[in-house]
Amino acid sequence: MKIQLKEITIKEVANGYKNNDEEGVVGYGGKLNIRPKYQREFVYKDDKRNAVIETINKDFPLNVMYWVKNEDGTFEVLDGQQRTISFCEYIEGKFSLNNLYFHNLTDTDREQILNYKLMIYFCEGTDKEKLDWFKIINIAGEKLTDQELRNAIYTGPWLTDAKRYFSKTGCPAYGMGNDYLTGSPIRQDYLETAIRWISKDNIEEYMGKNQHKAIAEELWMYFQNVINWAQAVFPKYRKEMKGVQFGFLYNEFKDKKFDSAKLEKEITKLMQDEDVTRKSGIYEYVLTRNEKYLNIRAFTDKMKREAYEKQKGICPHCKGESKKKKWEIEEMEADHIKPWHEGGKTISKNCQMLCKEHNRTKSGK
Repeated sequence: MKIQLKEITIKEVANGYKNNDEEGVVGYGGKLNIRPKYQREFVYKDDKRNAVIETINKDFPLNVMYWVKNEDGTFEVLDGQQRTISFCEYIEGKFSLNNLYFHNLTDTDREQILNYKLMIYFCEGTDKEKLDWFKIINIAGEKLTDQELRNAIYTGPWLTDAKRYFSKTGCPAYGMGNDYLTGSPIRQDYLETAIRWISKDNIEEYMGKNQHKAIAEELWMYFQNVINWAQAVFPKYRKEMKGVQFGFLYNEFKDKKFDSAKLEKEITKLMQDEDVTRKSGIYEYVLTRNEKYLNIRAFTDKMKREAYEKQKGICPHCKGESKKKKWEIEEMEADHIKPWHEGGKTISKNCQMLCKEHNRTKSGK
């Protein structure tokens, strides 16, 4: 990992400054991505923005900033985005301080601001080195999400194209998948989810592999397939479908035929089952048959005590075995006599206490 501390004047950074909203913010003669295309936009409140200019006016030091140096000689701001935009916008005449715009200042005061030296770390290294280090120094200003950190590492034409689909307000992924995804496109949540699904949770490996490709069509086509598949398998939409990991389900079951009407009938029944405490997990359960997705309601302490006293602390599965005859209640676990998946309910009369070994090896668990 190569880290160099540089002194760069505000005049140099503000040279070629352009702020095109969602098209991004650039400076430093067009070589610096101050806010990359489609990245979320932070705007300092007036007091913070003004404090930046006051600090510069008094020639006090601003906190150090971090730029990522790319292979092509361009840079991307990792930390210092709001400070940079604040002084560039002031120089552009977008706001005043103490009723004075930049152009109202004396030549001496303007030159003092333009010649102010910023302390900036240039960061170079392998993708893994930069990502590990950036996670450590991500401590100032507005916190970057994990995906924003990855975006700072794997910049290139593929990422720019992927952001068109997943990272813009009102982007195609929002229009198609908003009912199924949590988070926000401009916080890179949609992009992260799509890559997580297609890569089977190997996001960095996938981004590294595709970094220098021209287009992200594979990712966009995959995402459309996932949403279309989810809508076909589960044609009746419920709010509980938002946030379900449909991409992983698609990866596993896309080639299997399902009876949507039969699934819907079972889903309706499960939605009404008070033992199912995680309703969103129903969609994963009806395909995988893994009860962990449902968070089945647990027996209460009162139910456990009643069963324990009735059994006198004896595990019914230990009879005839050379095991401890009587257990303390803390050494036992509650179990459905009639398994939940066979219609057994979480009620007192269906509760039995088993020793931990038998409870964890009991068939049907």
